[in-house]
Amino acid sequence: MDVIESVVEINRPHLKFKTFQKYKSRIPLYIMLIPGLIFLVIFAYIPMVGISIAFQNFNPAIGLFGQQIWCGFDNFIYLFQLPGTKQAIWNTVYISFMKIFFGTLIQIAVSIMINEVRSSFYKRYIQTIIYLPFFLSWIILSGIFISMLSPTDGIINNTLQQLGIDKIFFLGDNKWFPTVLISTDIWKNFGFGTIIYLATITSIDPQLYESASMDGATRWQKVRYITLPEMRMIIVLLALLSLGNILNAGFDQVFNLYSPLVKQSGDILDTLVYRLGIVQAQYGVAAAAGLFKSAVSLILISTSYYCAYKYADYKMF
Repeated sequence: MDVIESVVEINRPHLKFKTFQKYKSRIPLYIMLIPGLIFLVIFAYIPMVGISIAFQNFNPAIGLFGQQIWCGFDNFIYLFQLPGTKQAIWNTVYISFMKIFFGTLIQIAVSIMINEVRSSFYKRYIQTIIYLPFFLSWIILSGIFISMLSPTDGIINNTLQQLGIDKIFFLGDNKWFPTVLISTDIWKNFGFGTIIYLATITSIDPQLYESASMDGATRWQKVRYITLPEMRMIIVLLALLSLGNILNAGFDQVFNLYSPLVKQSGDILDTLVYRLGIVQAQYGVAAAAGLFKSAVSLILISTSYYCAYKYADYKMF
């Protein structure tokens, strides 16, 4: 033991120097983090003082730091007694899950199909076209979709009518509205979501495909036995990390396409918070709804990162 301790003591300065050099090389990266950290503190951590509103009968005239009436968990009890709260939670989970599930499947399928395109010109052209919708806001896209899905003169309903099919009120029918939300969100985001999958495919060893070609494998067999197995870990990783967004159904999209006619199937937690806090001025109840969503999201994010670390070899540092 004395010999080992002596060796450690002799090498301790060298180890300290290596540790110092390691962190010294990262100093520029830490400096680059400063603007983002300042932004995060100002817009994410300082506003957390307002969490206290969820436990008060908040009066804006008194102010946040004035003498407020504390009501404990009364706002939460009132929130869950509202007739539309449970439906809003279900709609949020359902719409978010369907977006994540079908969005992931389509991103994987499109990535594989793009990779099979041999012409680099057409490959870049396709990628550019499918990336563009991601950079358009829902303000613009909602106007386009409202016009296209109009039950009177929308291009889709006119086409259905010419095919002998009755017109469908897509944005006013509770049966169709979730489908519209899911499909339009996937259309907007799937192109940008293929970037990581394409990067994963291009990192696969080409010798695997060459060996498969020598054995007479078809393209489908190469995809099934080489591409998909090699993509498995990144698919599992992204699927696990996306669990943290299960309560984010997309406020911008829903708010711009929503109408009272589809309240039963289109009302989500974010629109509920907006209606309670902005429209009805029930600030305490709205803050309670937001805090509930944040608490559940924190649990889901922590669980997803733990599962990603344990089952997909994900390491943040």
